[in-house]
Amino acid sequence: MPVRCVAKCMGILFIGGIVGTVVLVVVLLAILVGGYVKASPSTALIISGIKKRPRILIGRGGARIPFFERMDKLFLGQISVDIKTETPVPTNDYINVNVDAVAKVMVGRDEESVQLAARNFLNFTGEQIAKDLQDSLEGNMREIIGTLTLEAINTDRDSFSDQVVNKAAQDMKKLGIEIISCNIQNVTDNNGLIVDLGADNTARIKKRAAISRAEAERDVAVAKAQAQKEANDAQVEADLEIAQRQTDLAIRQAELKRASDIKRAEADAAYEIQAQEQQKSVQAATVNAQIAKAEREQELKKQQVSVREQELAAQIQKQADAEKYAVEQKAAADLAKRQREAEAALYETQRKAEAKKAEAEASRYAAEQEAAGIKAQGEAEAAAIQAKGEAEAAAMDRKAEALKKYGKAAMAQMIVEILPQIASEVAKPLERIGNVSIIGGSSASAVEPMADNVPLVMAKTFQTVKAATGIDLADIVRGESYEAKVTKNVNVTGADAEAIKAAAVKAATIANAIRD
Repeated sequence: MPVRCVAKCMGILFIGGIVGTVVLVVVLLAILVGGYVKASPSTALIISGIKKRPRILIGRGGARIPFFERMDKLFLGQISVDIKTETPVPTNDYINVNVDAVAKVMVGRDEESVQLAARNFLNFTGEQIAKDLQDSLEGNMREIIGTLTLEAINTDRDSFSDQVVNKAAQDMKKLGIEIISCNIQNVTDNNGLIVDLGADNTARIKKRAAISRAEAERDVAVAKAQAQKEANDAQVEADLEIAQRQTDLAIRQAELKRASDIKRAEADAAYEIQAQEQQKSVQAATVNAQIAKAEREQELKKQQVSVREQELAAQIQKQADAEKYAVEQKAAADLAKRQREAEAALYETQRKAEAKKAEAEASRYAAEQEAAGIKAQGEAEAAAIQAKGEAEAAAMDRKAEALKKYGKAAMAQMIVEILPQIASEVAKPLERIGNVSIIGGSSASAVEPMADNVPLVMAKTFQTVKAATGIDLADIVRGESYEAKVTKNVNVTGADAEAIKAAAVKAATIANAIRD
């Protein structure tokens, strides 16, 4: 039983949650639908409340957040404003007049004008806006009336209205209003001066019309008299011209008759002469016809010969053209063959050139690699030479320090180190002796001078070293001998002891080698 209650409660809660969600969605949709607004082209919707600068909608839709933003309207349509002077206004010539005009205005469509108009005419109807603008426009019209004369106001109303528009446009712009037009409907005065001006103008017009009529009648009479005189003169001249023409006609007829008689007589004489001439002409024509016939026959024969020649020439030309065509075709075939062979040779040459170019590139690459290797090897050898030089310099520096430190002992060591080389150089002449021939005497007595040559040279060398450096190598050798140590009790002490001992050992070894 408790389980069923729990399930029922959960079902109720679930259904309640769904219903609550649906209600919330419906409420949100209603808020969104209610917040969507759309402005007509003649109305601006001003949405404000959240942002510092209100949003303006003209002819389009937009969203408004309910409870947080408010929406106001601004009328953008055309507005008619009646401008009437309630009291007479004096003109520039001190005549009081009443002027009735109508101005067409509307709110400017730019954002700045809409902002200015929203500050002054928000939620106003067109009639309310017209009523607010009426005083300002009337004041501007009064100012313009004071600068014009009565005649100027009546005769040039377009200029008057333009001045009113230009004057009022500055004040209207500050309110965000644009003036479309201004029409002057009526101008009146209390003294009937406008009527008098009309009467005066009427009289002047009538006077000008009467003067114009009289001048026109005068001009018509003068024109008629002039026309009659000209007509009479024309008639007299016409009669004289007719008489003169008749006289000329009679004279011309007599001359023509005389000329005709002369021509007739000449024609009769000429007829006889012409007949004789015609007979001669017939005879000559007959002879000429016979000659022409013979010439035509001869010409016909020439034409027949020419036609035959042309036929033969055509046959020969046709055969020549055929042979020429065959030669041209053969030449074209040979030319095409040579062109193909030339193209093949050119292609082969290009291939060889490309191959040579590739070989040259490979050779260049190999040369570059070899040059790089030589360069690297040279750099390595240079580095090795530099390192060797630095090592030798360091060794020389250490040797110089050792010579400076150990003095005679170091010098003795150096001299002792080169004694084997000296002995080797001294003994080299003996190496070149191949066979020794002894004539007379014993072999031992003959060879001893050659064997004693090496010790003598070494002894001379010891003496030279002693004279040059003051170092007696013989004493050093004897100091290391057994007799010196046991009998003579020769000891080497001091800073150079170890070096002198080492030199003495080497000297003793060399001496023993030489003695052997």
